[in-house]
Amino acid sequence: MADLGIIALLAALVLSAYGAVAAVVGHRRGIAGLRLSSQRAVWATAALVTLAVAALVYAFATRDFSIRYVAERSSRSMSLPLTIAAFYSGQAGSLLYWAWTLALFTAVVIWRGRHRLPNLVPYVTATLLGIQAFLLFILGFVTTPFEQLPFTPADGLGLNPLLNDGGMLLHPPLLLAGYASWSIPFAFAMAALLTGRLDGEWVRATRRYALIAWMILGLGNLVGAWWAYHVLGWGGYWGWDPVENASFLPWLTGTAYLHSVMIQERRGMLKIWNLALIILTFNLAIFGTFIVRSGVISSVHAFSQSAVGPYYLGFLAFTLLSALGLLTYRLPRLRAENQIDSFLSREAFFLLNNVVFLGIAFATLWGSIYPLISEVVSGVKVTVGPPYYNQVNGPLFVVLIALMGIAPLTPWRRASRARLVASFAGPATLALVVAVGGVVAGLQKPPALVGVAVCAFVVGTIVMEFARGVRTRWRAGCDLLGATVGLVRANPRRYGGYLIHLGVVLIALAVVGSRFYQTERDVTLAPGEELRIGPYQVTFLGLSEEVVPGQRIVVAPLAVREGGRYLGEVSAEKAYHRNYENQPSTRVGLLSGPRDDLYVVLTGWDETGRAGFVVFVNPLVMWLWIGGALLLAGALVAVAPAAWEQHVPAARRVAGVVRSVG
Repeated sequence: MADLGIIALLAALVLSAYGAVAAVVGHRRGIAGLRLSSQRAVWATAALVTLAVAALVYAFATRDFSIRYVAERSSRSMSLPLTIAAFYSGQAGSLLYWAWTLALFTAVVIWRGRHRLPNLVPYVTATLLGIQAFLLFILGFVTTPFEQLPFTPADGLGLNPLLNDGGMLLHPPLLLAGYASWSIPFAFAMAALLTGRLDGEWVRATRRYALIAWMILGLGNLVGAWWAYHVLGWGGYWGWDPVENASFLPWLTGTAYLHSVMIQERRGMLKIWNLALIILTFNLAIFGTFIVRSGVISSVHAFSQSAVGPYYLGFLAFTLLSALGLLTYRLPRLRAENQIDSFLSREAFFLLNNVVFLGIAFATLWGSIYPLISEVVSGVKVTVGPPYYNQVNGPLFVVLIALMGIAPLTPWRRASRARLVASFAGPATLALVVAVGGVVAGLQKPPALVGVAVCAFVVGTIVMEFARGVRTRWRAGCDLLGATVGLVRANPRRYGGYLIHLGVVLIALAVVGSRFYQTERDVTLAPGEELRIGPYQVTFLGLSEEVVPGQRIVVAPLAVREGGRYLGEVSAEKAYHRNYENQPSTRVGLLSGPRDDLYVVLTGWDETGRAGFVVFVNPLVMWLWIGGALLLAGALVAVAPAAWEQHVPAARRVAGVVRSVG
């Protein structure tokens, strides 16, 4: 299997390099056979990288410990799903997964665009295969998952305890696929700059790919927050860790692009801005990969120092400088077709939205790299913690959420003050009522009250927009359900966006609740003793120990009551893994509900049976996951074609063929 994997990767490297050159040469010289050959190189590269992935997965599934990577990342006691997932748990395997997802994305994109976009596809092909060639070079000559040991051990070390969890099946593959998928919009942007075809064609070709990339990366971040919440045991879900931040940055700038590109499509403005955002987003995805794999920043998520870091840094510098150089070269051809007519317009509010997104991204980037800068300048590494991010980004997020309600309801070009008052009187009144209700209910923290009021304002605008559209269709003779479905089908991009905004509001409310109203107790209990925290009475039932293959687990069950009503048991645990006895993993005792979560962490125990616990009551956290699901549903709606688009694909294909012949 090792030899097969290495041969497949080296062959894929040769083919990707050939395909990148053949695509450009074939297009520029009008050699149809060479262009077709480059497309076949794309599909052959995807097949070869898939073969390499299959070889590594097979090695894990069969416990082939003669391969160093398999021996260091798996053991016979691991379940088969986790054993297979272990193939992307280390540096070399994760890079192979990155290359594999990129190869599959590239194959799909070139297949779909080969007739529709004949002038852009050769340069899209060259860009994507160039990125692929870099990854395959790293896998072939710098770090490989197929290195063989001089002997075959009887068993492997197994996964790091933090990774020995079901979250391993979702978070890393989603995050890595999210990084890789931003290569597609970047490739179209580079194709537009290289060819000089800077009209709306590349934007239309890119929109859905950008939305899919945004959705995958966002889902990866959300699952990562869920994983951290139930594994790391500190009572939260987002700690502003540098590697968490690195995955958040391209999502922020990608979100900015998805908003500002609407202005280019509608008014022919922000052409330079949108190209710059795509370039920035892709390079931030590369930066995130560099941060994890270079070892330059300390993080629970990062790999140790390795030889891969300098190569990634060099690749990052090359892609950023070459892309910005192309953008500078094309500046004379990127003049805006219109200007912002009024600050009271959708264009102006979308632009402000972009500025806020970039402000959050810059503040997050600065906080992430400041320890490196401080170490270089003063010799002392100064760590930037959550208080910095909360104080700087918190107010910016409030402004951003408010703009989610303002921008979509503001007309294009210019809005009269009277129209704005009529549009926002209802939502503003709702926000005021909610704020007053919050004060009456005892929510005395001003930042939380402002956050809740702003969220209520956005909900009011969304409900009002849906109600207007549904009422119009209902009056035309549709039933309520048919009117709602027809409204969304007619403009899925718009109403999918509203669902996304509603999901963001739910996430924001969960953050406000858990950030400002969390309750924490640090206690030591003997068996039978009770703790009262918030509305709960928690009784410690005593320690026990379980032994399962590869693990020894200390279990601390606790009975939970509320107002005398028995709610059930939660079990806080510490798991000691074979070969990692000095790195016990935490398994949180969690009782989750719509109002709050009871969150229990076992911290220690003594020979008398007394045990230490940290117990949290985290309000509204369930709505974070519900909001994330709604956000995903909205993205799926937004990426779907509108009803009118489903009737024109054939005409577009004919037009594409005519253009290619002409």
